[in-house]
Amino acid sequence: MSGFVATAPAQPADSPADSIANDGWFPDVSMAATRNAMRLDGTVTDPRLRAALVSAMADTNRQLRAYKAASAAAGHASLAAAGAGDTLDGQPRIALLYLRAVMCAAKADLIERYRDFDAAADNARTQDNAPAIDEQRRNAQWAVRDILGQTRVVAELV
Repeated sequence: MSGFVATAPAQPADSPADSIANDGWFPDVSMAATRNAMRLDGTVTDPRLRAALVSAMADTNRQLRAYKAASAAAGHASLAAAGAGDTLDGQPRIALLYLRAVMCAAKADLIERYRDFDAAADNARTQDNAPAIDEQRRNAQWAVRDILGQTRVVAELV
């Protein structure tokens, strides 16, 4: 048995609407970079990707509100400035972690919303996506915890 799976090509990244402006302290997010990092093809339309990224940015910014306030009070004008000196691949490590948190949260949201794409009677496809959603949410949470300098494991003895 053979199968054919067609995917839509992603939109070109030369559009000025590619970048989603953040609040000025946190970095802007590129839809093209997100598509590349999260392996999203053109079946995820630009408006849906933008909505998922904006939601993920709002949630990640909310989780880092106290960190932002403390860093701004210490005189840091941006997230990148707060992590100056600790760079990877020429970029502040903390900005890379922020982008990872946003992209993973957006991907988890998109996977949840696209679960109804396959109308299989046994709903196996929906169940197959559950680990991927959990893994993306975990990755987003780990990135936020890394920014905050917290451990990745939360355990409580009962």
